[in-house]
Amino acid sequence: MFEQTFKNIDDILYKDAGADSELDYIGQTSWILFLRYLDELELDKKDEEELKGQKYSFILDEEYRWANWAMPKGTDGKIDHHQAMTGPDLVQFVDLKLFPYLSNIHEKADSPSTIEYKIGEIFSELKNKIQSGYNLREIIEFADALVFHSSKEKHELSHLYEAKIKNMGNAGRNGGQYYTPRPLIRAIVNVVNPQIGETVYDGAVGSAGFLCESYAQMSQDREHLSTTDLKTLQETTFYGKEKKSLAYIIGVMNMILHGIEAPNIIHTNTLSENIRDIQEKDRHHVILANPPFGGKERKEVQQNFDIKTGETAFLFLQHFIKSLKAGGRAGIVIKNTFLSNTDNASTSLRKHLLETCTLHSILDMPQGTFLGAGVKTVVLFFNKGEPTKNIWYYQLDAGRNLGKTNPLNDKDMAEFIDLQKTHPEGENSWMVNMTDVNTKTFDLSVKNPNIPEEAPLRSPEEILTEMETLYSETKDILGSIKELI
Repeated sequence: MFEQTFKNIDDILYKDAGADSELDYIGQTSWILFLRYLDELELDKKDEEELKGQKYSFILDEEYRWANWAMPKGTDGKIDHHQAMTGPDLVQFVDLKLFPYLSNIHEKADSPSTIEYKIGEIFSELKNKIQSGYNLREIIEFADALVFHSSKEKHELSHLYEAKIKNMGNAGRNGGQYYTPRPLIRAIVNVVNPQIGETVYDGAVGSAGFLCESYAQMSQDREHLSTTDLKTLQETTFYGKEKKSLAYIIGVMNMILHGIEAPNIIHTNTLSENIRDIQEKDRHHVILANPPFGGKERKEVQQNFDIKTGETAFLFLQHFIKSLKAGGRAGIVIKNTFLSNTDNASTSLRKHLLETCTLHSILDMPQGTFLGAGVKTVVLFFNKGEPTKNIWYYQLDAGRNLGKTNPLNDKDMAEFIDLQKTHPEGENSWMVNMTDVNTKTFDLSVKNPNIPEEAPLRSPEEILTEMETLYSETKDILGSIKELI
């Protein structure tokens, strides 16, 4: 129903001089979608209050409500072109009045859980990049046709939005940080299995894929859930933090479209928090995340952690371990080099993980799982509280080269999900006892004992010596041939 609308909006953005990549397309679509959603949310709440005989207090002042600045309509329900701004007037209003007003609205917010907070955080750093007011007018009119009332409509919108996020993930090197393949996320959620009454946290929330898929799994049996359960899922189950402005609005919008009205996502740099200040009230039952890897954190940020390192993902892992409740469960995507790096920080972090948590499973993902990332990844599954005794490894073999035209799918993950319940040994899976792990290096490298090891690579010196020998022999043979002629 809405697919053509999204395509039309993309076509207009493609023509506009201000938006020049998939990252811009989704960023610009998101702020317009958010304001359209906010308009419907306010009208629904107004109706609810009036049914109770009470007056509703609008979040936005009248001038800045969708029906006034974006889509003023006549008595016939059609747009009033005499009142509707367009061209330079529309862009001027959006840039000089609407965005400054919205960016300051979080001053009215009581807490980060309020919709006012989210409005302020989104619009304080996001900018309107649509330069043509005529293009913006067309986009607004298409967005006005989108409706958020029924779960069916939201479901379709969420699928279309996820497709946009995926396209953005394919859009070169920068896009990949926003998109973790959904089949991998669903497999991780399935294994960790969050339950109603538990809190689920992602401190590097990005497009909120882990939280959205957790919500989908936990609410799939809606007919049998009580009103209290549904309220718990809406308000006190899912928590996230995100540093980047674009990722923040995408994460918030994605959760809204998946059915969470006011997502508990805070716009902050998770790593700027000192892990020594994390208290029991800050901890969670379940942590699911794919923290950014390859970043280099400054010295002042590293001071917030017991194990100092510039590697962003390793700092996040410390944060996650500290943020888990006793008995809490985690599924964390990380570079496979974490398992074998020999620097002091990597060794110390592996030691810390193994001594404070039960690292029960390591899932080794094939090259090409993350488009454009160029690195191999593993997933660490661990429970907090008891030291590790045995680690079950599973080496995923998709049976093909993964890539843009051959992405990971749910079928690829099915065997892992099934075998993870019993940890059997087989061609692609094996068990490692901690007594066999080197207690100096704590090397956890993926070494499948069921596959014959390749011959070790020879040193350059050995190769050069052999070349010299072969050259000498060849020279002697050529000399002998010349004597015969």
